[in-house]
Amino acid sequence: MSDPTFNFQDLYHVGVRTANIDKAMAELGKSLRLTWAELQVREQPCWLPGVGMTTFPLKFTYSCEGPQHVELLESVPGAPWYGNDAPGVHHMGMWVDDVKATTDRFLAEGWTLEVCGAAPEDGYGSFSYVRAPSGFLLEPVTSAAKPMFERWWAGGPLGPPAKK
Repeated sequence: MSDPTFNFQDLYHVGVRTANIDKAMAELGKSLRLTWAELQVREQPCWLPGVGMTTFPLKFTYSCEGPQHVELLESVPGAPWYGNDAPGVHHMGMWVDDVKATTDRFLAEGWTLEVCGAAPEDGYGSFSYVRAPSGFLLEPVTSAAKPMFERWWAGGPLGPPAKK
């Protein structure tokens, strides 16, 4: 019997690192017939083992088409998403109801924590990146963010709904 905490139907994106996000958007958009959600440019807060909380400049977008989306990531050297050294497929992302429980489960099975949205003692935040001993990298993302992403993929802003 399979473990109900891992549902392949909850995989929703493939993260692709790129040295130049504008070129990748043009190339993949044309070749794969993809349209892109509004490009996001931000200082991304994250927690790194041995470092603690920090931020990295990050540019990213997702294909609007799904249910399996393509995520493009461009960042600076030293960032978890830096793409110049090894561009291409980086990770798979999945919706989870409990980032802490999912991350802890994988860590208990010998996976390692690479980065997360908050310190482990604070529940890892809204996402984590966990790596299997064989090298596979998984990004559990809180399913509470799904409506926000769906709005973004449909042409709206990425973020919580505006307060009325």
